[in-house]
Amino acid sequence: MSHAQADKYYLPQPSIWPIVGSFALFLMAVGGTMTMREIEPGGWILIAGLLVMCYMMFKWFGEVIQDSEAGRFNKQVDMSYRWSMSWFIFSEVMFFAAFFGALFYTRVLSVPWLGSSDTMEQLWPAFQATWPTAGPGLTADGFKFTPMGAWGIPAINTLLLLTSGVTLTWAHWGLKKDNRNQLIWGLILTVALGIVFLGLQVYEYRHAYHEMGLTLGAGVYGATFFMLTGFHGFHVFVGMTMLTIMLIRSIKGHFTHDHHFAFEAASWYWHFVDVVWVGLFVVVYWLI
Repeated sequence: MSHAQADKYYLPQPSIWPIVGSFALFLMAVGGTMTMREIEPGGWILIAGLLVMCYMMFKWFGEVIQDSEAGRFNKQVDMSYRWSMSWFIFSEVMFFAAFFGALFYTRVLSVPWLGSSDTMEQLWPAFQATWPTAGPGLTADGFKFTPMGAWGIPAINTLLLLTSGVTLTWAHWGLKKDNRNQLIWGLILTVALGIVFLGLQVYEYRHAYHEMGLTLGAGVYGATFFMLTGFHGFHVFVGMTMLTIMLIRSIKGHFTHDHHFAFEAASWYWHFVDVVWVGLFVVVYWLI
């Protein structure tokens, strides 16, 4: 990069990928809603949205990678990426904070209020102000479900994600030491742990629906459980996709010990996903 280029802020060409990403999110929202309502072909639409999202991320990342490898980014551009990723993760923190807040309000405030209300006694005499609850109007005789416990698959998944944070940090150390093998194997292990996590979560959901009666229709408990764990699972999938791209780049010889923000950004995101899961495990699974 020439001195003149180094003093200029690089602006990429207009891109179609934000529009493609919006279309993918639309498909995922429609497909997810149809699937929850058991409307065909909701599942296929959801899968199509996920595939389009993966394609968009792969192609958009590819364009940014080409610019980076061509030496078009200077320190000013690098700093803008760091701020952008920081604000993106902060927005994700607020996203999950809203759902954690809804769970707190429901469990700690609204359920006890309903239990002490004279009006509730007249409307739904069988309602019990205990957690977990299916909500007012859904008595034990009318709707039965078993809450998800912490030990078993949730505990195993917690161990998997915590271990994945260790393997990713190990990979980062390898990159800083210019140890390409350590970098690659650390990423392979991290991605593999993410795949196992998602596989176990799918099994957990099937078990909850078919054997525990725990569905999205299980009142407020079912809704908060699946919203929090489901969105987290989606974030694990996104983070795993990002790390897979980092793995491919590492195999191709990209990144140096002093020029690897793409790897750092993916690492930030993955560690954020780990922290959110620890909160989920404690609040959603453990403290039932």
